[in-house]
Amino acid sequence: MWALVESNKITKLIGNPRPMVIGNVQYPSNIFTSWNSAELKAIGLYEISVDSSNLKDNRYYINGDIVYAFGSDGVTGAYPSAVAKPLNDVLWLDSDDKPDGISTGDLRTEGLKNIHKKQINQEASVLLSKYDWYTLRAADGGTAVPSNIATYRAAVRTQANAMCTKIDSVSTVDELAAQYVYDTSTPPARPLGEWPTLGA
Repeated sequence: MWALVESNKITKLIGNPRPMVIGNVQYPSNIFTSWNSAELKAIGLYEISVDSSNLKDNRYYINGDIVYAFGSDGVTGAYPSAVAKPLNDVLWLDSDDKPDGISTGDLRTEGLKNIHKKQINQEASVLLSKYDWYTLRAADGGTAVPSNIATYRAAVRTQANAMCTKIDSVSTVDELAAQYVYDTSTPPARPLGEWPTLGA
């Protein structure tokens, strides 16, 4: 990515090589690949050096828009400090300027804890639904649920509760993210744990 600098100000950002008119001179697109950096700078084109150190996982953080600047080092781009998404639900307050139809106490932003617990419960529901027909058959007076199925279904529910408890216990966004990070053991493990498998 390049920037056009005119009178010490960034006037245009160029994402891909393309023909350019600079100072009433038409330049072909291949100058971006065939000219060296000094030649490009001579007509005001600078390759942008981007600092991504503040860029964080957007599942847990809100990243700001990159800010470009021209200085003695050329053109640089940097992200502002990322803002952690709320762990807990954020409600509308009396002091907020609320849209029509919104009341104090209504949900404004769902917290990451609830989002992740919903995901876990949805995963558990999918795992259990595969074997719902066993319980329906038994309820209709048919064959009893096989013991391995009953054990597995109970284990899924227990694990879902344990996962939700771990999520509730975190106090920062980074602690929540760490629940999903696998270690280097064999087999790899994560703090959140894994879903049980169906035994014979």
